Amino acid sequence: MLWLFRFFSRWPLAALHALGGALGWLVWAASPRYRKQFRANVAQAGLTFEEARPAIAEAGRFVAELPKLWMRPQIESCLGNVRMEGQAHAEAAFARGKGVIFFGPHCGSFELGPQALAEVYGPITAIYRPARKPWLAEIELATRQRPQLTVVPASLSGIRLMHKTLKANQAVALLTDQVPPEGLGVWAPFFGKPAYTMTLAARLALQSGAVLLPVSCERLPHGGGYVVQIRPPVAGVIDGPGEAKTDLVSAVTRINEAIETIVRSQPGQYLWGYGRYKTPRREAATGDAA
Repeated sequence: MLWLFRFFSRWPLAALHALGGALGWLVWAASPRYRKQFRANVAQAGLTFEEARPAIAEAGRFVAELPKLWMRPQIESCLGNVRMEGQAHAEAAFARGKGVIFFGPHCGSFELGPQALAEVYGPITAIYRPARKPWLAEIELATRQRPQLTVVPASLSGIRLMHKTLKANQAVALLTDQVPPEGLGVWAPFFGKPAYTMTLAARLALQSGAVLLPVSCERLPHGGGYVVQIRPPVAGVIDGPGEAKTDLVSAVTRINEAIETIVRSQPGQYLWGYGRYKTPRREAATGDAA
Protein backbone atom coordinates (compact mmCIF):
# COMPACT_ATOMS: atom_id res chain seq x y z
CA MET A 1 0.00 0.00 0.00
CA LEU A 2 2.94 2.34 0.50
CA TRP A 3 3.44 2.60 -3.26
CA LEU A 4 -0.19 3.71 -3.63
CA PHE A 5 0.33 6.47 -1.07
CA ARG A 6 3.45 7.59 -2.94
CA PHE A 7 1.50 7.66 -6.21
CA PHE A 8 -1.29 9.85 -4.85
CA SER A 9 1.15 12.09 -2.97
CA ARG A 10 2.30 13.45 -6.34
CA TRP A 11 -1.18 14.62 -7.30
CA PRO A 12 -2.09 18.32 -7.02
CA LEU A 13 -4.08 19.08 -3.88
CA ALA A 14 -7.07 20.28 -5.94
CA ALA A 15 -7.19 16.94 -7.80
CA LEU A 16 -6.99 14.97 -4.56
CA HIS A 17 -9.81 16.99 -3.04
CA ALA A 18 -11.95 16.49 -6.15
CA LEU A 19 -11.39 12.75 -5.94
CA GLY A 20 -12.03 12.80 -2.20
CA GLY A 21 -15.28 14.69 -2.57
CA ALA A 22 -16.58 11.98 -4.88
CA LEU A 23 -15.36 9.31 -2.45
CA GLY A 24 -17.24 10.98 0.40
CA TRP A 25 -20.52 10.87 -1.49
CA LEU A 26 -19.92 7.28 -2.57
CA VAL A 27 -19.57 6.21 1.07
CA TRP A 28 -22.70 8.20 1.92
CA ALA A 29 -24.70 6.43 -0.79
CA ALA A 30 -23.40 2.97 0.18
CA SER A 31 -23.88 3.06 3.96
CA PRO A 32 -27.33 3.50 5.56
CA ARG A 33 -25.71 3.17 9.00
CA TYR A 34 -23.34 6.04 8.25
CA ARG A 35 -26.21 8.22 7.03
CA LYS A 36 -28.23 7.50 10.17
CA GLN A 37 -25.29 8.30 12.50
CA PHE A 38 -24.48 11.47 10.56
CA ARG A 39 -28.03 12.81 10.72
CA ALA A 40 -28.44 11.92 14.41
CA ASN A 41 -25.27 13.73 15.43
CA VAL A 42 -26.16 16.81 13.39
CA ALA A 43 -29.62 16.95 14.97
CA GLN A 44 -28.14 16.54 18.47
CA ALA A 45 -25.93 19.57 17.80
CA GLY A 46 -28.99 21.63 16.93
CA LEU A 47 -27.93 22.13 13.33
CA THR A 48 -29.79 21.55 10.08
CA PHE A 49 -28.76 18.91 7.58
CA GLU A 50 -28.06 21.62 5.01
CA GLU A 51 -25.54 23.26 7.35
CA ALA A 52 -23.66 19.99 7.75
CA ARG A 53 -24.16 18.65 4.22
CA PRO A 54 -20.71 19.76 2.92
CA ALA A 55 -19.12 17.48 5.53
CA ILE A 56 -20.10 14.47 3.41
CA ALA A 57 -17.61 15.45 0.72
CA GLU A 58 -15.11 16.83 3.24
CA ALA A 59 -14.81 13.44 4.93
CA GLY A 60 -13.64 12.01 1.62
CA ARG A 61 -11.26 14.91 1.08
CA PHE A 62 -9.66 14.17 4.43
CA VAL A 63 -8.86 10.63 3.29
CA ALA A 64 -7.68 11.74 -0.15
CA GLU A 65 -5.23 14.34 1.17
CA LEU A 66 -3.50 11.95 3.59
CA PRO A 67 -0.90 10.69 1.05
CA LYS A 68 0.22 14.26 0.36
CA LEU A 69 0.39 15.18 4.05
CA TRP A 70 2.13 11.99 5.14
CA MET A 71 4.53 11.50 2.23
CA ARG A 72 5.78 15.09 2.10
CA PRO A 73 9.61 15.11 2.31
CA GLN A 74 10.88 15.75 5.82
CA ILE A 75 12.78 18.86 4.75
CA GLU A 76 9.80 20.38 2.93
CA SER A 77 7.72 22.94 4.83
CA CYS A 78 3.93 22.61 4.91
CA LEU A 79 3.40 26.31 5.55
CA GLY A 80 3.38 27.39 1.91
CA ASN A 81 -0.37 26.90 1.65
CA VAL A 82 -1.26 27.45 5.32
CA ARG A 83 -2.47 30.70 6.86
CA MET A 84 -2.01 31.03 10.62
CA GLU A 85 -4.45 33.06 12.71
CA GLY A 86 -4.60 33.83 16.43
CA GLN A 87 -0.88 33.52 17.08
CA ALA A 88 -1.09 36.10 19.86
CA HIS A 89 -2.93 33.50 21.96
CA ALA A 90 -0.04 31.05 21.60
CA GLU A 91 2.59 33.67 22.34
CA ALA A 92 0.78 34.69 25.53
CA ALA A 93 0.39 31.05 26.55
CA PHE A 94 4.08 30.24 26.13
CA ALA A 95 4.97 33.40 28.07
CA ARG A 96 3.44 31.80 31.19
CA GLY A 97 6.21 29.22 31.15
CA LYS A 98 4.04 26.18 31.93
CA GLY A 99 3.68 24.68 28.47
CA VAL A 100 0.81 24.67 25.99
CA ILE A 101 -1.82 22.05 25.19
CA PHE A 102 -3.09 22.49 21.63
CA PHE A 103 -6.32 20.53 21.20
CA GLY A 104 -9.12 20.24 18.69
CA PRO A 105 -11.79 18.02 17.14
CA HIS A 106 -11.90 15.74 14.12
CA CYS A 107 -12.71 18.73 11.96
CA GLY A 108 -11.08 19.96 8.77
CA SER A 109 -7.51 18.80 8.21
CA PHE A 110 -6.70 17.62 11.72
CA GLU A 111 -3.68 15.73 10.35
CA LEU A 112 -2.08 18.89 8.97
CA GLY A 113 -2.78 21.00 12.07
CA PRO A 114 -0.05 19.47 14.28
CA GLN A 115 2.47 19.60 11.42
CA ALA A 116 1.87 23.31 10.90
CA LEU A 117 1.94 24.08 14.61
CA ALA A 118 5.17 22.13 15.01
CA GLU A 119 6.91 24.20 12.35
CA VAL A 120 5.96 27.41 14.15
CA TYR A 121 5.99 26.35 17.83
CA GLY A 122 7.95 23.11 17.84
CA PRO A 123 9.05 20.87 19.25
CA ILE A 124 5.56 19.46 19.79
CA THR A 125 4.59 16.04 21.12
CA ALA A 126 1.35 14.57 19.76
CA ILE A 127 -0.38 11.43 20.94
CA TYR A 128 -2.26 8.98 18.72
CA ARG A 129 -3.88 5.57 18.81
CA PRO A 130 -2.24 3.31 16.19
CA ALA A 131 -4.47 2.01 13.42
CA ARG A 132 -5.72 -1.53 13.86
CA LYS A 133 -4.82 -2.50 10.30
CA PRO A 134 -1.10 -3.45 10.29
CA TRP A 135 -0.36 -1.91 6.89
CA LEU A 136 -1.87 1.43 7.93
CA ALA A 137 -0.13 1.39 11.32
CA GLU A 138 3.18 0.85 9.51
CA ILE A 139 2.56 3.84 7.23
CA GLU A 140 1.58 6.02 10.20
CA LEU A 141 4.75 5.12 12.06
CA ALA A 142 6.92 5.83 9.03
CA THR A 143 5.35 9.14 7.97
CA ARG A 144 3.88 11.03 10.93
CA GLN A 145 7.17 11.86 12.63
CA ARG A 146 8.59 15.25 11.63
CA PRO A 147 11.75 17.18 12.64
CA GLN A 148 9.77 19.26 15.16
CA LEU A 149 6.89 16.82 15.72
CA THR A 150 7.19 13.73 17.90
CA VAL A 151 4.24 11.36 17.63
CA VAL A 152 3.80 8.84 20.44
CA PRO A 153 1.19 6.09 21.03
CA ALA A 154 -1.43 6.38 23.74
CA SER A 155 0.50 4.58 26.46
CA LEU A 156 1.97 5.29 29.87
CA SER A 157 5.35 6.09 28.33
CA GLY A 158 3.65 8.51 25.91
CA ILE A 159 1.90 10.30 28.77
CA ARG A 160 5.17 10.60 30.68
CA LEU A 161 6.80 12.18 27.64
CA MET A 162 3.95 14.69 27.44
CA HIS A 163 4.46 15.69 31.07
CA LYS A 164 8.18 16.13 30.38
CA THR A 165 7.37 18.21 27.30
CA LEU A 166 5.10 20.59 29.21
CA LYS A 167 7.61 20.92 32.04
CA ALA A 168 10.09 22.23 29.45
CA ASN A 169 7.50 24.89 28.39
CA GLN A 170 6.93 23.15 25.09
CA ALA A 171 3.65 22.03 23.51
CA VAL A 172 1.57 18.89 23.13
CA ALA A 173 -1.25 18.27 20.65
CA LEU A 174 -4.41 16.21 21.20
CA LEU A 175 -7.72 15.34 19.54
CA THR A 176 -10.15 15.42 22.44
CA ASP A 177 -13.43 14.39 20.80
CA GLN A 178 -12.73 10.67 20.45
CA VAL A 179 -14.18 8.07 22.80
CA PRO A 180 -11.40 6.65 25.03
CA PRO A 181 -11.35 3.08 26.35
CA GLU A 182 -13.36 2.31 29.47
CA GLY A 183 -11.72 3.71 32.60
CA LEU A 184 -9.82 6.44 30.74
CA GLY A 185 -12.58 9.02 30.55
CA VAL A 186 -15.60 10.58 32.23
CA TRP A 187 -19.15 11.24 31.12
CA ALA A 188 -19.53 14.93 30.22
CA PRO A 189 -22.06 16.86 28.13
CA PHE A 190 -21.36 17.25 24.43
CA PHE A 191 -24.00 19.20 22.54
CA GLY A 192 -26.34 18.62 25.46
CA LYS A 193 -25.97 14.85 25.68
CA PRO A 194 -23.61 12.83 27.92
CA ALA A 195 -20.60 11.57 25.99
CA TYR A 196 -17.74 9.49 27.32
CA THR A 197 -14.83 11.93 27.05
CA MET A 198 -11.08 11.58 27.45
CA THR A 199 -9.62 13.28 30.49
CA LEU A 200 -6.03 13.44 29.26
CA ALA A 201 -6.01 17.11 28.23
CA ALA A 202 -7.72 18.18 31.45
CA ARG A 203 -5.39 16.12 33.65
CA LEU A 204 -2.31 17.48 31.88
CA ALA A 205 -3.52 21.05 32.42
CA LEU A 206 -4.47 20.52 36.06
CA GLN A 207 -1.21 18.77 36.90
CA SER A 208 1.18 21.03 34.98
CA GLY A 209 -0.53 24.41 34.83
CA ALA A 210 -0.29 24.35 31.02
CA VAL A 211 -2.61 26.56 28.98
CA LEU A 212 -5.37 24.83 27.00
CA LEU A 213 -5.58 26.31 23.49
CA PRO A 214 -8.31 25.17 21.07
CA VAL A 215 -7.14 24.91 17.46
CA SER A 216 -8.88 24.29 14.14
CA CYS A 217 -7.44 23.62 10.69
CA GLU A 218 -10.01 24.57 8.08
CA ARG A 219 -9.70 23.14 4.57
CA LEU A 220 -10.21 25.82 1.90
CA PRO A 221 -12.21 25.03 -1.27
CA HIS A 222 -10.73 23.91 -4.60
CA GLY A 223 -7.38 22.92 -3.11
CA GLY A 224 -6.76 26.48 -1.98
CA GLY A 225 -4.88 25.49 1.16
CA TYR A 226 -5.74 25.67 4.85
CA VAL A 227 -6.35 28.09 7.72
CA VAL A 228 -4.97 27.13 11.13
CA GLN A 229 -6.80 29.18 13.75
CA ILE A 230 -5.55 29.30 17.34
CA ARG A 231 -8.46 30.31 19.53
CA PRO A 232 -8.63 31.94 22.98
CA PRO A 233 -7.58 29.70 25.89
CA VAL A 234 -10.08 27.66 27.87
CA ALA A 235 -10.99 29.76 30.89
CA GLY A 236 -11.54 28.60 34.43
CA VAL A 237 -9.21 25.59 34.51
CA ILE A 238 -5.88 27.17 35.44
CA ASP A 239 -6.57 30.87 36.00
CA GLY A 240 -3.44 32.04 37.77
CA PRO A 241 -0.95 31.57 40.60
CA GLY A 242 -2.59 30.80 43.92
CA GLU A 243 -6.06 30.33 42.46
CA ALA A 244 -7.99 27.12 43.03
CA LYS A 245 -8.06 24.53 40.28
CA THR A 246 -11.38 23.33 38.96
CA ASP A 247 -12.42 19.69 39.33
CA LEU A 248 -11.76 17.17 36.57
CA VAL A 249 -15.31 16.84 35.23
CA SER A 250 -15.72 20.63 35.06
CA ALA A 251 -12.44 20.93 33.19
CA VAL A 252 -13.48 18.23 30.70
CA THR A 253 -16.84 19.95 30.22
CA ARG A 254 -15.13 23.24 29.39
CA ILE A 255 -12.92 21.47 26.87
CA ASN A 256 -16.03 19.96 25.27
CA GLU A 257 -17.60 23.42 25.10
CA ALA A 258 -14.54 24.70 23.23
CA ILE A 259 -14.87 21.80 20.79
CA GLU A 260 -18.56 22.64 20.29
CA THR A 261 -17.62 26.21 19.39
CA ILE A 262 -15.22 25.02 16.71
CA VAL A 263 -17.72 22.55 15.26
CA ARG A 264 -20.52 25.14 15.14
CA SER A 265 -18.21 27.52 13.30
CA GLN A 266 -17.28 24.83 10.73
CA PRO A 267 -20.20 22.37 10.57
CA GLY A 268 -19.36 21.48 6.98
CA GLN A 269 -15.95 20.04 7.98
CA TYR A 270 -16.70 17.92 11.05
CA LEU A 271 -16.72 14.12 10.92
CA TRP A 272 -20.39 13.76 11.85
CA GLY A 273 -20.38 10.04 11.12
CA TYR A 274 -18.30 9.24 14.20
CA GLY A 275 -20.08 7.40 17.03
CA ARG A 276 -19.38 10.10 19.59
CA TYR A 277 -22.00 8.85 22.05
CA LYS A 278 -21.09 5.17 21.95
CA THR A 279 -20.29 3.11 25.03
CA PRO A 280 -16.53 2.91 25.59
CA ARG A 281 -14.80 -0.35 24.78
CA ARG A 282 -12.95 -2.37 27.37
CA GLU A 283 -9.20 -2.25 26.99
CA ALA A 284 -6.14 -3.14 29.04
CA ALA A 285 -5.29 -0.30 31.40
CA THR A 286 -2.39 1.95 30.42
CA GLY A 287 -1.90 3.61 33.79
CA ASP A 288 -3.22 7.05 34.63
CA ALA A 289 -3.22 7.95 30.97
CA ALA A 290 -6.39 9.89 30.54
